[in-house]
Amino acid sequence: MSKVASIFDLECLARERLPGVVFDYIHGGSEQQLTVRRNLDDMRALALRQHSLRDVSHRDTGVKMAGDPARIPLALGPTGLAGLTWANGECEAARAAVDFGVPFCLSTCSINSIEDVAEAIDKPFWFQLYLMKDHKVNESLMRRAHDANCSALVLTIDLHTQGKRWADEKHGLAVPPRLTPANIMQMVGHPRWLANMACSKRHTFGNFEHEIKEAGSIGSLSKWIDEQFDPSFDVNTARWVREKWQGKLILKGVMNPDDARTAIDIGADAIIVSNHGGRQLDGAPSSISVLPEIVDAVGGRIEVLFDGGIRTGGDIVKAIGLGAHACLSGRAWLYGLAARGREGVACALTLLEQELQDCMLLTGLDNLQRIEPGVVTAQPPLGRR
Repeated sequence: MSKVASIFDLECLARERLPGVVFDYIHGGSEQQLTVRRNLDDMRALALRQHSLRDVSHRDTGVKMAGDPARIPLALGPTGLAGLTWANGECEAARAAVDFGVPFCLSTCSINSIEDVAEAIDKPFWFQLYLMKDHKVNESLMRRAHDANCSALVLTIDLHTQGKRWADEKHGLAVPPRLTPANIMQMVGHPRWLANMACSKRHTFGNFEHEIKEAGSIGSLSKWIDEQFDPSFDVNTARWVREKWQGKLILKGVMNPDDARTAIDIGADAIIVSNHGGRQLDGAPSSISVLPEIVDAVGGRIEVLFDGGIRTGGDIVKAIGLGAHACLSGRAWLYGLAARGREGVACALTLLEQELQDCMLLTGLDNLQRIEPGVVTAQPPLGRR
């Protein structure tokens, strides 16, 4: 097997193994993908200041995220259709997360269902909810998450409509992938993926399989979403979820200080600063660029988690250095899953942990919750370094 030295190697392996229609879905963003690039470019533009004359022989990376312990300050963020990259992908990723010791969050638009994941692992996990107009569906999903012992509900708040993902529209992505001549050629050209997917327990949206009849294809689901996602979603809608869900509530998609303050008002336990990985509003700022002002706005009254552009352990340090309590990553572990299944997810987590430890050693940090100001800085212009 190829030597893997970074998340970027896993990305390359995922690209090789998956049909283009599937890889483009997990890799791409909306429209021109400006925000996807900003997440990466703005993260890379930050500098880490080195401190050498410090004893860092004992380092602490553990943290609690919404009450759940994490070996490193990272959770596996929710990603739709993970089970389209590897048979029973969500279950395999959840097992890897439990083995490693970090939280796992299941997407509403997963292939494996809430119940499948609950059967696969013996630990609580998080469930991410896309709120629909049909409150019967919402209540059913929340009830099923509660019955599955989910320890937190992650309410996504940035889906008043679905972002236009040009590659998916061009390919006609469906579950299973639509059998157009181009897609057939791609699938036939990736026999390892094709044989692996034949072992999958499900071949449609597991969470919607018995909720809505349109769950069988992304085209039909998108039409249903256009009818179900509510442009009037507001603070009262979020309050309704808070009243219905008695466990930990995390609001995902906070990019404005006002929304962060509102999350506090309604009684959320945490927020996730996230632009949906660049898959919603194209042209939005990067998550890392708005993180400091949101941290300032909440003033420590609520747990601030970060999502957007995590590819290395150093990126985790950067986000925490700018005020995040901990991070989530979607694409990093999804590349690992697509490349090598559960082993690939474990590989991604191990790489991030090793890089995190190296970064702490070289920046003179022994505890990520005590990063002093100045360790993470904006990179000065060329010629002034």
